[in-house]
Amino acid sequence: MDDVPAAPAPATSIFLVGPMGSGKSAVGKVLARLRGLKFIDSDAEIERRTGVDIAFIFEKEGEPGFREREREVLDDLSQLPGVVLATGGGAVLLPENREHLAARGLVVYLEASVEQQVERTRHGRHRPLLLNADPESQLTELMAVRAPLYQSIAHVTVSTDRRKVQTVAEHIIAGIEALPPAPGLVGR
Repeated sequence: MDDVPAAPAPATSIFLVGPMGSGKSAVGKVLARLRGLKFIDSDAEIERRTGVDIAFIFEKEGEPGFREREREVLDDLSQLPGVVLATGGGAVLLPENREHLAARGLVVYLEASVEQQVERTRHGRHRPLLLNADPESQLTELMAVRAPLYQSIAHVTVSTDRRKVQTVAEHIIAGIEALPPAPGLVGR
């Protein structure tokens, strides 16, 4: 995907992408409230549909099994109108996920430094990719692969480092409002 698509209409869904610990869920809830949209977390939806947590899926099916489940859920959720969707950190790994997110809504990349990711994820035990590794090294490796993918589909990029959730949500709204309208759209 060479060019980021034009910004969708204002009522279009907003898809949050970014690394673990970037604040997608926390920011997504506030952003949804401010925009009058419904908030959905793709990882929570995967857990709801399977009846087990993400760590269990990774343990039993490995990352490939989880990514297939994630692909199915993202395909469904990205077609819903008027939602703020917090995606998993690795949601951008599959080309079809990137294509669906970029084509079906407005993609916001929540950028966070590895330092901030380490700080925000250090107490969580629900992050399978960090269980058996040095978190800083693992997060650095993940960012080397994922950051270009996040950037490739983002309509708006907002840093979350040392920022309050409300401030990040407000910066997202300002970024969305500053986007040029998509061709053929009248007004915003």
